[in-house]
Amino acid sequence: MPEWRYDKAEDLEQPMIERLRRFPREPDMLVYGLRSLAALALRAWLRGYHRLEIIGHDHLPRDESFVMVANHSSHLDAVCLLAALPLRKLHRAFPAAAADYFFVSAATTAAAAIVVNALPFRRTVNIRQSLSLCRQLLANPGNILVIFPEGTRSMTGQLGEFKPGIGLLLAGTEIPVVPCYLSGAFEAWPKGKLIPQPKRLRLIIGAPRRYDNIAASKSTAQQIAAELRQAVLELRQDLETYS
Repeated sequence: MPEWRYDKAEDLEQPMIERLRRFPREPDMLVYGLRSLAALALRAWLRGYHRLEIIGHDHLPRDESFVMVANHSSHLDAVCLLAALPLRKLHRAFPAAAADYFFVSAATTAAAAIVVNALPFRRTVNIRQSLSLCRQLLANPGNILVIFPEGTRSMTGQLGEFKPGIGLLLAGTEIPVVPCYLSGAFEAWPKGKLIPQPKRLRLIIGAPRRYDNIAASKSTAQQIAAELRQAVLELRQDLETYS
């Protein structure tokens, strides 16, 4: 019979806030419990206060890692996309969040890491390092990465250009990417407003795409980014047919 061995978590001696800032994080049952409770409360609030409707659940891959991309105009975006996932996937879904915004103060770090399980993404420096971290995460079957390729929230609610980083991440891989479009989030909680308004939210999920037949390069990264942006725009048009 093999000898039983106990290995303590590498970050056990660190303060809680530092444990939340590092990535990947060590498993923590307290954090898992708080995240599950927060998810239940948020889903109830989204459906009751914002009348969230989700269309296209069947397009989400079931047993493999995948990426979700969507338009970005509000802090509501990430929680809406997470609400489309089964609760059992909650601790394996990672929205990419700006490290220079969400992982600075203790309050925003706790909200980002505990509530939405955010992955700290550096937008201006060490971008390739952040992309490498995303690749490592997706190499583990069953993980989900949520990315907003515009890079920041829209000030007008209009869809901005997608940055080529998403293309660099997907080119030459078999990782499926699922385009999504969320309507109503800008009207409900635009950048600069403190309190969300009770506007209706509607999320439509498109069919997954793969880019394993495209070699990674600067030009193909831009091509993939443009194609995904167009896919999101088309979903906006499709959403109008459900009205």
